[in-house]
Amino acid sequence: MLTEATRRQDFPSLEGKIYLNSAAEGIPPLAVRDALAQYFTHKQRGMDGRDDHARVWEAAKAVTAEFYGLTPAEVSICSCSSEAFNLAAAALKLQPGDEVVINDLDFPAGATPWLQPSCPATVKLWKHRDGALHIEDLVSLLGPKTRLVTTSLVSFFNGFKVDLPAVVAAVRQRSQALIAVDVTQALGRIPLDLTDVDLVVSSTHKWILASHGGGLVGVPEAKANAWRVPAGGWFNLQDAFGAKRFDEAVSLPGAAGFTVGMPNYPAVYSIRAGLEYIRNTGLANIYAAAQPLTEMCLEEIARLPVQLLTPRDTSSLAGIIAFKHPDADSLHQRLKGFNIHLMSHAGRLRVAIHGYNTEKDVETFLTVLKEAL
Repeated sequence: MLTEATRRQDFPSLEGKIYLNSAAEGIPPLAVRDALAQYFTHKQRGMDGRDDHARVWEAAKAVTAEFYGLTPAEVSICSCSSEAFNLAAAALKLQPGDEVVINDLDFPAGATPWLQPSCPATVKLWKHRDGALHIEDLVSLLGPKTRLVTTSLVSFFNGFKVDLPAVVAAVRQRSQALIAVDVTQALGRIPLDLTDVDLVVSSTHKWILASHGGGLVGVPEAKANAWRVPAGGWFNLQDAFGAKRFDEAVSLPGAAGFTVGMPNYPAVYSIRAGLEYIRNTGLANIYAAAQPLTEMCLEEIARLPVQLLTPRDTSSLAGIIAFKHPDADSLHQRLKGFNIHLMSHAGRLRVAIHGYNTEKDVETFLTVLKEAL
């Protein structure tokens, strides 16, 4: 990552491969493999290994907090982003007449909990125009009944990066709603400014280069009581084994309440390793190396006979570019024949460029794509 030597050393599986699909599955560095091996070593110690598990748990929370701009006490880890959003839905205890704003560029995990028949709230849809979400369209959906506005910082669908400060300002001016942001397609790839966000969620197997089985939750202390998860468990309770344990169950407020049972420690070990790798490499360095490649790729694809789904405004560009073509499956197979890996789904091709990608990767991809077209 960033140099040919470190790329070969840390990502040997990328040798001879052009991998442009980090938005689906990141390629972990060997440091993550070593972390999983360390978990196994600690697990072999039985109960004596729990002290090591607890130490890594706290370290993983601490490094997550650095990226979120929070304290370790304001961060916790559940099993995935979907679990986090479902627990958040339970915490809100929505009533008939309440309103939730979602958008049509979002991943299902952040939108579908509010669409379930069991949710009594009214859902309002913030619709994109030409692949972008416009603040003036959000404003018209806000009012005194709005309880929640939820969005991804970067859309999984086309890579559009929402103007988060403008979203926060609009919501604060026109409602008392909470703001939830999914940073799955941003964390580990672009700098984050999560000022005045009430709930932050991310999965762990994409840009941060860790494993499956984690959901990174952040709740500022000032909003902790707004997110008191009413879930049974023990890790999330104030006094799970006390004298009143069969009389009442009181959840911990804020992020701590999102971890309802035994943490998925293998994932926790890999999360710590992945985020520490990103931090040690330098997120600013990753951004500086990968962003020009993404912009170049966007400009070249925009000249081709495809339907570009990603807005051309580079201020709203993160690491993802998406486009459609009637023969997308054939294009995808052609690219795979050259050991070029990206995502193809329902006629949509998605390119995701990370810090382990090189200028040669992008140039080769574009050359093959042009020939295939």
